[in-house]
Amino acid sequence: SALCSSRLQAKQQQPLSCQEESPQELQASEHLQTRKRRTAEEIKKREDGKIAKKHQYEIKSCWPPTITGGISPCIIIETPHKESVTTDFSRFKKYRFRNLFINPSPLPELNWGNSKDVWLNILKKENRYAHCKHFTSLHSSLQPHMRSILLDWLLEVCEVYALHRETFYLAQDFFDRFMLTQKNINKSMLQLIGITSLFIASKLEEIYAPKIQEFAYVTDGACSEDDIVRMELIMLKALKWELCPVTIVSWLNLYLQVDALKDVPKVLLPQYSQEKFIQIAQLLDLCILDVNSLDFQYRTLAAAALCHYTSIEVVKKASG
Repeated sequence: SALCSSRLQAKQQQPLSCQEESPQELQASEHLQTRKRRTAEEIKKREDGKIAKKHQYEIKSCWPPTITGGISPCIIIETPHKESVTTDFSRFKKYRFRNLFINPSPLPELNWGNSKDVWLNILKKENRYAHCKHFTSLHSSLQPHMRSILLDWLLEVCEVYALHRETFYLAQDFFDRFMLTQKNINKSMLQLIGITSLFIASKLEEIYAPKIQEFAYVTDGACSEDDIVRMELIMLKALKWELCPVTIVSWLNLYLQVDALKDVPKVLLPQYSQEKFIQIAQLLDLCILDVNSLDFQYRTLAAAALCHYTSIEVVKKASG
């Protein structure tokens, strides 16, 4: 019986000994948790240090700039410490920037395209075909009045061969832009450049363009057919084959069309008076002979001529 009672006491005391931990075991457990916490903190500090160290370096190319394409080999060099600098924007108040989106599109809703996109593309095209009155400074032997004489003669040629007014203004644009790409053109070459400009423009605009023999004939022997062909190639390369400017007459057509549109717009068909167009176009013919007119964009010249014959309200409606 004494043996049974001792066994019973051992069974009753056994769960208690399993649940309770000795002081040595508690101390070891606390030490292990402290080490885990320290290890996590050290790992975090190490990662933060790596990130901070990355920010102190920049990539520098090892190859000269002549090598292009592909992935350039590089090295990492330490960036010196730089203090942040606050930019003072008050000094830029005197500058004003042009914004093509200020004026809304004057075009009506179109069934073949977005009117806003069409208007914006026209503005972008005009900015791409730049012209300037100071091209005479590139040619020491030329005077501004020589350009006026040449353009007046081209107008007469257009009348003789019944060419469109748009053809003349294309030729004028080609001539002015070509002269900006050249230097020290002799005045004896002006007629050849002018008649070649008209030759190119007529092939673009006219249905039945005059033959090259006729263009050579009107120069009274000053320019041969071969001269015109050679100059044509030179001009096309100089102009980079950009031969579709928005001319002054194109702007005038657009303004008059927008002004004349009714409730049911028909943009592709002329809605304005032909007599009114001719009167304003004749004013522009005189205006373009003056080299100072190149100070202004073509759309501005067309709007000014329209304002002279109508009113500022009409111009605002037509030009946006």
